[in-house]
Amino acid sequence: MLEPADLEAISKVFLYYEAREEGGIDILYGEPLADPNTIYATLYQHFSKRKKEAVLERRLGETVLVVKNSKAENIWVNVALALATVATTTFTGAILYGVDVFSDPLSIYKGLPFAIAIMAVLGSHELGHYFISKKNGIDATLPYFIPFPIPPIGTMGAIIRQKGPVPSRKALFDVGISGPLVGLVVAIIITIIGLMLPAPTITAEPGDASYFQLQTPILFDLLAGLVRPGVTLESINPIAFAGWVGMLVTMLNMIPVGQLDGGHVARAILGPWSDRLSRIIPLAIVAFGLYTTFIMGAQGQMWIFWGLLTWLMSGSEHPKPLEDTTRIGLPRAVLGVIGFALTVLCFTPFPISM
Repeated sequence: MLEPADLEAISKVFLYYEAREEGGIDILYGEPLADPNTIYATLYQHFSKRKKEAVLERRLGETVLVVKNSKAENIWVNVALALATVATTTFTGAILYGVDVFSDPLSIYKGLPFAIAIMAVLGSHELGHYFISKKNGIDATLPYFIPFPIPPIGTMGAIIRQKGPVPSRKALFDVGISGPLVGLVVAIIITIIGLMLPAPTITAEPGDASYFQLQTPILFDLLAGLVRPGVTLESINPIAFAGWVGMLVTMLNMIPVGQLDGGHVARAILGPWSDRLSRIIPLAIVAFGLYTTFIMGAQGQMWIFWGLLTWLMSGSEHPKPLEDTTRIGLPRAVLGVIGFALTVLCFTPFPISM
């Protein structure tokens, strides 16, 4: 049953002439006083506190506003995906440590340190988004990890889902920058720990001809020079590789396009002008991938794929925060520049090649 405060909030964006209840669901017939996005954002702020949601529908030629209980999140989905990702990254980690998991399956536990490291790197990134979202009153889910039982990483990352509107440009900036910065700090710590550990001894079998070759970014090389001068990629511990993955994830996410973290940061700093930037950058990424693949003869296919994917993300304008006139201020703008500078330090032209 709707309360007087509910009806007052609704009347600001929806002029109703009839209200009735059907099976615990409130249905109001009337006319919108604003565009659907504004109505949704306004009423979400009001009803989400009571675990309800308001949805506009068309019924028999009339516009109705339906207020019902919102669907509860099933946290067991997050738990199941996290456990599955621990399993796939442990499997991959065991291979990186030189275990033949098929002939010696009981030794798969040796990949657990890598699994913990990679879960810490990816999980901290998403938890950074999660806690800052909650701090700014934005409804968000816990991280959904994506298991992928294929070396060399064993996962396709993790995501969270934000279900409510962003209240301001400052909140948009904070949410966008928090994940990459927190994830990168953890990646640096994991990299340092990995560089201090000995590399596993792996004996290649006759006939083994394919292998992954990594290219390290400037930030990784700086850490290696400080912690373990002269180290080579062939002599690093898989935990250091987990830190390398964190740097790659940071770099890809901070590209200022669409709904990527960098897209949020750019939208908060530049406002609507960021949409133009978001349309140009994917074309530059595709061009770089085509040039490196077909002119240089290098393995730039990843950039062709990532450019096309980000191009799909840039097809529509970035959603506006509810309050879109107040700028983020100089301290946040400086932090944004630092964030993009760190992204450059995490860049490498050909991260993984065969």
